[in-house]
Amino acid sequence: MHPVSETDESSLSHKEVIEASWYRCESYGLSHGSDPDFGERQAGEVSALLDQHHNLVKTTESEVLPYYENILTNSSCIIVLADSRGQVLNTWGASRFLPRMQHGLLPGHLWKEEGVGTNAIGTALATGQAVQVNRDEHFLRANRFMAGSASPIFDTQKSLVGVLDISTDAYLPQDHTLGLVKLMSLCVENQLILSAFQDNYHILTISTHTRSLDSHWAALVVIDSEGVIISSNRRASIMLSDHLALMNVEELFGCRVRDLINQPATVPLSLMVQGRFRVWVRVQPPAKPSLALVLPDYRTHANYEQPKAQLQPKAQPTPAQTNSLPDDVIPFAELEQGDDTLRKMLHQAKKIIEKDIPILISGETGAGKEVLVRSLHYHSSRANAYFVAVNCASIPTELVESELFGYEKGAFTGASSRGYQGLIRRAHKGTLFLDEIGEMPIHVQARLLRVLQDRIVTPLGSTESYPVDIRLVSATNRDLKHEIAAGRFRQDLYYRIAGLNLEILPLRQRQDKAALIQYIFKRICREYESAGMSLEVRRLLESHPWPGNVRQLVNVLKVALAMADGELLELEHLPLDILEEIRLSPNSEMDEDNTGGDSEDMDTSCNLAEQIPQLYARFGGNISKTARAAGVSRNTVYKYLNL
Repeated sequence: MHPVSETDESSLSHKEVIEASWYRCESYGLSHGSDPDFGERQAGEVSALLDQHHNLVKTTESEVLPYYENILTNSSCIIVLADSRGQVLNTWGASRFLPRMQHGLLPGHLWKEEGVGTNAIGTALATGQAVQVNRDEHFLRANRFMAGSASPIFDTQKSLVGVLDISTDAYLPQDHTLGLVKLMSLCVENQLILSAFQDNYHILTISTHTRSLDSHWAALVVIDSEGVIISSNRRASIMLSDHLALMNVEELFGCRVRDLINQPATVPLSLMVQGRFRVWVRVQPPAKPSLALVLPDYRTHANYEQPKAQLQPKAQPTPAQTNSLPDDVIPFAELEQGDDTLRKMLHQAKKIIEKDIPILISGETGAGKEVLVRSLHYHSSRANAYFVAVNCASIPTELVESELFGYEKGAFTGASSRGYQGLIRRAHKGTLFLDEIGEMPIHVQARLLRVLQDRIVTPLGSTESYPVDIRLVSATNRDLKHEIAAGRFRQDLYYRIAGLNLEILPLRQRQDKAALIQYIFKRICREYESAGMSLEVRRLLESHPWPGNVRQLVNVLKVALAMADGELLELEHLPLDILEEIRLSPNSEMDEDNTGGDSEDMDTSCNLAEQIPQLYARFGGNISKTARAAGVSRNTVYKYLNL
């Protein structure tokens, strides 16, 4: 191995990064048999450490991890947050690791290369870049029971403040976690910027396409009232310029600051970046401007005359056009890709949405109930009013009433001093979507029934009532008639919400499953660069029953595309938990007993224990090619190679 300076490592291959790290470990006096040195923790040091990094820990735990919980739920991963010195701040997730005191991933433990050798956290700190360290790539043998992927986190001033790591003791490789941890670290950085600046500064979200403005890959730029850039994320440096600090946006975009900061927050602006290429910019105004803007009132002038009222014909509301839809709303005509049953259901829904008839949608979790309702709302005459989605299962029982109906100030202990409008009143003139309504507590059902009957809401602690004009759509994954028989759902409420009953089929039963997978893939590719999907992956996705339905499919494709990093989506880019799920499904094309396929001049009667190592060497360690040539699954290859 040869020494490599840290400034050169961003251009090195994975193998060269690991070799450079091993060289550093040798220079520290470590040997492969050395015991890990996690440092010594004194009483009270961990509490002080967490207090010091409270904002980083809170942002990661509260603002970022909830979005990735469904991806990691069934995996054997542990998520680790460390500071810029490599000290563990907190860990999350289930783990099949050795007893906790043995694996060392504990708050306060130090994971720098000097004491623990080559490892994901320490090597990411040493190189300043995302890195994956597989089992046998750890310098110390004591750490070779696990694999880790880590990505550095930079603060609002581009200083490295921490590392996010995903480690696992599973025997299968975790390549997809590298793409996942990169996404998560970017999300942490964006949240740090928002929490630091959104109250008092304008924040620009920038992308080459309007559909990507809500993506984690979008550029963020923070400007003051004079247009001076005071902070930005890493994506902004890559997309716009390496020298954004203290640059003025007038120089960057060639437009006046006044025009930029007065741009409506809901309307993206098309601008040229220094005359080189065009981007879309969304301007988020300060949430708490430091100075209130006082506008002159010209009606106080002595010569002011009240204009005479003129009767104007009342404008009729019109449904939103497809080209004006928000990026996260699917055009109504694209909700089905060739399923006859769904087409008939959508035809019924479209006719009813303008009538004062409630809709009840049933279907499995993740089948796309909210996607349908959002599309209905934005294609209706209420598109310019609020769409309010309420997940009845996610609101704590004791808070359901206050969240739905609102409350007056001082209505109960802990109530806001300003009171709260409530979600039903917020949906006035718009659409109220009650998702998982079967989870609503029985005492709240009675009050909701009165609101739906009278269309009047009385907040908690108030004697005043407010009329509401709402379009009601409800959804459930339960059999409500069975719930009625069991005494868990009111029959009178059921008949109040079930004007038109619709059922969304699970993904596995849809006639347009293959076309839908391709459609979803193309929509997600608007956020991720991609060279397409291999035939092998397409066939596997089409054959899988998808127990988590469309939501599961979307999550899998996002992780796979992040891992593919613009290349053709191959089998190895899919998350390993989904590969295992596909392999175990009844119609799996990954059956380990399947010995047909693309074997290259190999006698399938040969001993796999001899055959697989030979193929593995022939293909230079490429697992996918080895599996195809042997006519077996990747899991079988891992087993015979003892990986």
